[in-house]
Amino acid sequence: HVQLVESGGGSVQAGGSLRLSCAASGFTFGSVCVGWFRQAPGKEREGTAEFSPNGRTRYHDSVKGRFTISQDNAKKSVFLQMNNLKPEDTATYYCAVGGRICSGWILAEEYDYWGQGTQVTVS
Repeated sequence: HVQLVESGGGSVQAGGSLRLSCAASGFTFGSVCVGWFRQAPGKEREGTAEFSPNGRTRYHDSVKGRFTISQDNAKKSVFLQMNNLKPEDTATYYCAVGGRICSGWILAEEYDYWGQGTQVTVS
């Protein structure tokens, strides 16, 4: 039974930083695609960052150079370091787990399990 629990969201001023964490269980960590998605009110869910089993990372163009996805296999956790935050980064952020192959396009339909989300507000 896959479980994903996000934490680390909050309110921050523009230019600030936050680090999101996702505690994961129920699967072999490091063998599947792990991603962070976000959804702002009235908008579709958007793929933000992805970590594939071969260690490749992918980012949405809007966060390149500002966000970094990483994972700690020993702690079974995935992280999203977000720097230089902008008001347009305001959204609910979700951690997700998919299969063994990622297309590289950070597509929600490639992911099977989702956390409950954590809110990030940038003012």
